Amino acid sequence: MKLPIEHIRVSQQGRDQLIKLKRLTGIEHWNTLCRWAFCASLAEPTVPPNIKIPADSSIEMSWKIFGGVYQELYLGLLKERCLKDKVGIDDQTLAVQFRLHLHRGIGYLVTDRRIKNIRSFVEARALRKKAVKSGQ
Repeated sequence: MKLPIEHIRVSQQGRDQLIKLKRLTGIEHWNTLCRWAFCASLAEPTVPPNIKIPADSSIEMSWKIFGGVYQELYLGLLKERCLKDKVGIDDQTLAVQFRLHLHRGIGYLVTDRRIKNIRSFVEARALRKKAVKSGQ
């Protein structure tokens, strides 16, 4: 099966933000932080702004590394969100929307002042999930 997203390269700004998140949370692997970021963006009801995001950092991973055993689930979530946002699900659109969601999510996580360590990281995401569900 050909994957619509084969390689993921984070922007320099995203790299700097991920380094800060690694330091704060103690989470060692980029792919784990990127999964959290991607899901954080998907949880937001708005469409991410369509901005040009450079691929100018040294952080790169394959889709298989990003998704691990759940790569099909993440792809399904992305496709579902693209359909909801009415942007299409062709390979190019999926790749662009993934980058937009990933970088928006990294930005959300790094600017959340509640995150001081791994525990507060998980708690902040759980509180955000409750707020989204209740419509706040």
